[in-house]
Amino acid sequence: MPETTSFGHVVALAGGVGGAKLAHGLAQALPAAALTVIVNTGDDFEHLGLPISPDLDTVMYTLAGLANPVTGWGQVGESWNFLAALQRLGGPAWFQLGDRDLATHLERRRRLAAGATLTQTTAALCRALGVGPAVLPMTDDPLRTLVQTDAGELEFQEYFVHRQCAPRVNGFRFAGAETAQPTPSVLAALDAADLIVLCPSNPFVSLGPILLLPGVSTRLAARPTLAVSPIVGGKALKGPAAKMLDELGLDVSALAVARRYAEAGVLRAFVLDHVDAALVPDVRALGLLTLVADTVMSTEADRARLAHEVLAFAAQPLVAG
Repeated sequence: MPETTSFGHVVALAGGVGGAKLAHGLAQALPAAALTVIVNTGDDFEHLGLPISPDLDTVMYTLAGLANPVTGWGQVGESWNFLAALQRLGGPAWFQLGDRDLATHLERRRRLAAGATLTQTTAALCRALGVGPAVLPMTDDPLRTLVQTDAGELEFQEYFVHRQCAPRVNGFRFAGAETAQPTPSVLAALDAADLIVLCPSNPFVSLGPILLLPGVSTRLAARPTLAVSPIVGGKALKGPAAKMLDELGLDVSALAVARRYAEAGVLRAFVLDHVDAALVPDVRALGLLTLVADTVMSTEADRARLAHEVLAFAAQPLVAG
């Protein structure tokens, strides 16, 4: 499909595999200079002395064409010699670090130790991997997602990877949210945006931390902003969003996601899948414009198709109107 040039600048907010897929679709639909991806860093943590940024790396690898097509995370053609050797020595092997992925974390640590910010480090890694669009961490400050569960308060990766989302969720806490600030680059990108897209990412732990940052939600409310549902037919295509909705006593539906964003006052429109078309009247009752589309992105062509549909839809009622 040809690039879409209706927008001077599009900003995508993303976290995780679903967000990375739509960001990749947008990168196929837009010139590189016309797209900025702002990425959740609430999942970041230190492991084996290394600074790990799972969502940043998933977005970066996906935009670089390096992501594992089976898992959506990690790199294609990965090898696991380091992890096997670590396990043999009795080290913690629950978080899977492939050999190629390990190089990313080592280089990130080297740059951060030399005084670079996470923003500067991410830009350097993206340049090295040939990523065209700007990829921005939401903040250079520590902000960590903690999941409150029946097994106690857990760091996100402990909950998500080590315990495989088994504990029952009853809430979230974002350590550092009182002091963390969006970077100047993030605020400048939002101020310059002709359109802001909330990718189909977990609304609680992927996009929630970004929206918490001072000045972000107010900028979304002032710009043409739409969201693509991460829930299709009552299920999350990837990750624990559906499980979290259920355990928090909310409907497991695209409508519940739309309602969450509408109540925060950050949306003008919502995109939901064909299987959820019956929810359109309820979504519109929230004051949102709607687009019904095939939101399942099984292939790279699906990503580009959905991106073009979203951009065409946004250009008419949101920007032109």
